[in-house]
Amino acid sequence: MLGLLGLAALFASPLWCIAVLVKLVSVALPGRRPDWAVQLLRWSARMAVAAAVGCYLLSSGAVAFAEHESRSGADSSPAPACRGEEVPRDTRQRLVTHRASYFPPAFDCVLDDGTTYESSSLYDRLNMFVVVFAVGAGALAASAGCAAARRDRARAVPGADSVPGGSVDAPSDDQRHDDRVGGAPGA
Repeated sequence: MLGLLGLAALFASPLWCIAVLVKLVSVALPGRRPDWAVQLLRWSARMAVAAAVGCYLLSSGAVAFAEHESRSGADSSPAPACRGEEVPRDTRQRLVTHRASYFPPAFDCVLDDGTTYESSSLYDRLNMFVVVFAVGAGALAASAGCAAARRDRARAVPGADSVPGGSVDAPSDDQRHDDRVGGAPGA
């Protein structure tokens, strides 16, 4: 089951990247809503959670695949993930079994003296990405909450608006310039 979810995460990751790029482009273009900052922080927190879940599913799927590969077929013992080309021959001869873990995802190879080594450094990297994205999601969510609270406090104070530099009803410099050039009264 985790293998299939990992495969789904593998196929969904390009869509996630496209969504993030489209959002970045939309933020760079003019014509944003006034509350775009809070919405962007919330969206970014959701995307960071999606990335953390995706990385976890990728690493868990890789563990499930290595576990399945070690139980299937005539050449399955010791685990094929433990017998890579990078593993020295004397180490491969001392292999006894393997240990699979899904929290955190890891696939360790066990030698006859009880010591272990990782079958791949991929698990460490993906686990690091899970932690980074999860911490980033928490920080973004907290920032969005603080920004929303600050915006709500600014709206609650009479005479103060969320627009820096004064009231929304005050004319902008461009409107004042247009009034002076056009000769409108009250310029």
